Amino acid sequence: MRRKTLIAAALLMSALCLKSNQCQSAELKKPITVGFSQIGAESAWRTAETESIRSEAAKRGVNLKFSDAQQKQENQIKALGTIIAQRVDAIILAPKVEDGWGPILKQAKAAKIPVVLVDRGVNVPDDSLYTTLIASDFVAEGRMAGQWLAKKLDGKGSVVELQGTTGAAPAIDRKKGFEEALRNYPDMKISRSQSGDFNRAGGKQVMEAFLKAAQGSNTKIDAAYAHNDDMALGAIQAIEEAGLKPGSDIVVVSIDGVKGAFEAMVAGKLNCSVECNPLLGPAAFDAVEAVLAGKPLPKKTIVKDRLFDQSIAKDAIATRQY
Repeated sequence: MRRKTLIAAALLMSALCLKSNQCQSAELKKPITVGFSQIGAESAWRTAETESIRSEAAKRGVNLKFSDAQQKQENQIKALGTIIAQRVDAIILAPKVEDGWGPILKQAKAAKIPVVLVDRGVNVPDDSLYTTLIASDFVAEGRMAGQWLAKKLDGKGSVVELQGTTGAAPAIDRKKGFEEALRNYPDMKISRSQSGDFNRAGGKQVMEAFLKAAQGSNTKIDAAYAHNDDMALGAIQAIEEAGLKPGSDIVVVSIDGVKGAFEAMVAGKLNCSVECNPLLGPAAFDAVEAVLAGKPLPKKTIVKDRLFDQSIAKDAIATRQY
């Protein structure tokens, strides 16, 4: 009897251990939950980035909690607070501007939730508040645009600049890189510079103001440099409505490399676009999986970009994914 009791106990213990292992295995296979705070949908580029994150999450079986901030940083911070309270496994953040993230990122760190930044960086006193940044080199993009334009204009001309969102990393850095390139060409000057907030309507409005000011002062605009394609497309509309030919009367160069920009280049209205790849979903979730597995990550991963102008746009347009 004693022996039967011992055997039964052993079998019960074995069954409990098996069940425990199965539970642990099931726990390990449980889908991760990731919060994604997006700035909004102000441009074709931004829409492509959102789709890349969403499709990659679906592909990997990730439970994605998506939040659209509608161009407002306060909405992003509020959404991040909610996401942190929901105890997600990780956060992907595309920050609208560089400053003002310290307190909410401290909350994420206290909750032991890693934060992966995509496409834009942040200014914080402690860089341990985020895990890694996956982004393009915005200074290099601006420099490429400036060097191309200087060559196009033979080092001489008056340039108007349509800046991105005030305080945003790409706006700051694309301006910096462009100005660095023009330092080698003293006869090229930025005559006017204003924010169009990275959207088409803003680009059109700013370009209209530039054209009106140039007409009033009887000065010529040789080129327009836009910090993104959507503003450039808005500027092109304003140039046409003013009775001028974009691409010839006024050279137009921009950044992002969206399909609409390639269509404008093929049509002869946009002269050049520097690529800024928005398809960051695979890299973002690679980073999430790595940090959750305890693997080390670089503090910044640079996405390689290229320059396209009218001479190659027709051949390249069919290959564009966004």
